[in-house]
Amino acid sequence: MSRIDPILAFYSMHLPGAVLKNSFLIAECPFCHEQGKGGVKRLLVVFANPESHFYGYYRCLHRCTPGGFPLHFARQSRLSLSLAPGFDPDRDYAIAKINYPTKNINNEIISFHDKLTADLIIRFAAMGISKAVLEEMRIGFNGRYLVYPYFQEDGNCYAAHCVHPYQPDDTFWHGNEEFSAPSFRIFNLQEIMRCENGSLIVVEGEDNLLTLKQLGLPSIALVSAADFVNLESERLAWIKTLFVCVSKNPESETAARDFAGRLGFKVRMIRWPDSAPKQYCLTKMAAELGNDFQKAVFRLIREAKSFSPFSSPEREFLQFEEQLKLESGESHAAMRSGFAKLDTALGGMHGINIMGGLPKAGKSCFFIQIASEMARRKIPVIYYDFENGRQKIYQRILCRLSRLSVEQIKIGELNEEERARLQAGKVELQRLLPWFWVVTDRKLSPELMRSHIDFLRHQTNADCIMVVIDSLHKLPFKDFAERRTGIDAWLRQLESLRDLFNASFLVISELTRREDGQYDQQPQLGAFKGSGDIEYSADNAMVLLPQWDPFNREPAELRCNDLWLVASREHSPGLVASYQLDYPYWGFNEK
Repeated sequence: MSRIDPILAFYSMHLPGAVLKNSFLIAECPFCHEQGKGGVKRLLVVFANPESHFYGYYRCLHRCTPGGFPLHFARQSRLSLSLAPGFDPDRDYAIAKINYPTKNINNEIISFHDKLTADLIIRFAAMGISKAVLEEMRIGFNGRYLVYPYFQEDGNCYAAHCVHPYQPDDTFWHGNEEFSAPSFRIFNLQEIMRCENGSLIVVEGEDNLLTLKQLGLPSIALVSAADFVNLESERLAWIKTLFVCVSKNPESETAARDFAGRLGFKVRMIRWPDSAPKQYCLTKMAAELGNDFQKAVFRLIREAKSFSPFSSPEREFLQFEEQLKLESGESHAAMRSGFAKLDTALGGMHGINIMGGLPKAGKSCFFIQIASEMARRKIPVIYYDFENGRQKIYQRILCRLSRLSVEQIKIGELNEEERARLQAGKVELQRLLPWFWVVTDRKLSPELMRSHIDFLRHQTNADCIMVVIDSLHKLPFKDFAERRTGIDAWLRQLESLRDLFNASFLVISELTRREDGQYDQQPQLGAFKGSGDIEYSADNAMVLLPQWDPFNREPAELRCNDLWLVASREHSPGLVASYQLDYPYWGFNEK
């Protein structure tokens, strides 16, 4: 046994005759000084289920002494602490750092306890709290108020919380004012030391703690949830797992979450069922469930969720299933560019798609066409423009929709058929604008982009969204000298937004010039300018190369660009297609 289970081996060695039964190690209590009536042995039990968070916790069934974990057992048995599992000789305990006064109110606490009336005992019994627990915790009565003694780590009581039994808001503190300060308002404080290397439950309200003491569970209580802010994490440094249980109300739950945020992974939040009413708490559950209270509490403890930076396995699987459904649904399939060969090569417009190209190659025109066509199909689009301006973007969309040139629209000398096309184009443009938002704010930040995406997804009730950035190298940076690191930082943000909102991106990037000032005509990933992270961040990286000489006066309608896929996470690189300029309508036709 000692090789397999050091905790059970420790208890078995120091509890002669101990018997393992139903996940409990049972032995005669070595701390009881006399047997019970009729010579009945007083028993001590140890939680012996290794899967329980209270594994190794012991307690006397006759409440002769408070329970604890192995290190406390060693102290109480006057054993060398080095014999107890988990002993650390380098631990620095805080008890020696407090100067306790010579005067205490221990005798007053005894006299207050003796004044508990039958009516008050019945009041506690209605919450499942026995007279034995009241005696163990030395709960008293001063003639009008219940008296809850706040014993300190040295074993003495210097202040007590007095609460009207039927008007809980009517309270005051009795005793040394220094020990009624917020940092000392921990009811059953000594339990922290007893639970070293083990688990402990933190509740709000003394009566809630008493219900747990009735079940034999280790716990401390704060006067209210507002006192969580005063519970120092250093006090709980040696607690392995901390359960937090507060009343079901927004204030208490917020305070508990803030506390859990400070302590981190060791905290497990006990959550009430959705069906539980507001202000529900342990005392109300005990009064409601009676004999079933113990079973319900242990179920809540088993179901308590850790305050973890990771989502639960259940949530992970549900999100995985939801994403699978989304990727096989109509919204995902609708994320198409409108260019058949491009959609085939990329499997649709998903993830982060970065396209580089030579100046005046038509990059903006290409993406404006894709974005406006998606908006026509009621896919929400945000177009971040730092190149052309809102008016030019709308103007180019109108040209393509109406099949009229900019000059024709501006001059207005149109025949009847052209006027009809212009009017139809304006109607179509107006119809797509609720799905097509142009942003030209040069003070854009990742936080602002996040709010834009979140707003438009909710506004359109859409599962997917397209974000166009024209261009990557003109996104705002704090300092021009930080351009390289700024671009990489923006790419990290785009990855986060992609995963958080199921957002897709079309991003225009500049290409790098050669030493002779010219651009390389070879499509490759290394041609992208100013960022080594494009190859890691982009789901697809493309290069748009013109197959025409910018100094040649050949007709614009004969100009053709080749689009190359140079890197992809899931698709094969190569030539995607050739695109002929649809002159003078600011569009392209896929050849």
